[in-house]
Amino acid sequence: MKKTKILVLAGSFLAMGLWTACSAPKEEATEETAVEEEVVEEAPAPSNTVVDIAIGSPDHTTLVAAVQAAELVETLSGDGPFTVFAPTNAAFEALPAGTVEDLLKPENKETLTGILTFHVVSGNVLSSDLSDGQVVTTLNGQELTVSIVDGNVSIGGANVVAADLEGTNGVVHVIDTVLLPQ
Repeated sequence: MKKTKILVLAGSFLAMGLWTACSAPKEEATEETAVEEEVVEEAPAPSNTVVDIAIGSPDHTTLVAAVQAAELVETLSGDGPFTVFAPTNAAFEALPAGTVEDLLKPENKETLTGILTFHVVSGNVLSSDLSDGQVVTTLNGQELTVSIVDGNVSIGGANVVAADLEGTNGVVHVIDTVLLPQ
């Protein structure tokens, strides 16, 4: 009888030990998993600012070089929103010979900045927001007039060849002419 009691008692302890051992790790694992889930953060969304749009375009390498020379990358990568009328490489090539090279010189940074900010409007202006005869004020303080004829949009005399390239801090409209402030 003593043997039976000892076996029953030992069996009870063994059963309790197994029950405790099986249930405890589940709780600990759950706590560890919860802690791990709290620590895990989502990776930030990839940047797609108006500057990134220009950098990603093979047709805007001259514009990107100009924005870098004028030290406007950080500004135009900021919160915005900005609407950028982005001249193509061909638009820069249409300027008189030597103009771009001269503008990229450090001593012409102020002039270059004035030209580039003449291509930027504060706000997120989509093509559907533009109307014929509308006047917009650029970041350099001068104005540009919108013209819409038979569905073709131009701004300050430059034709919009691609519209509404939306970024995280604004929109880019590709134009075929470099706009020069007065």
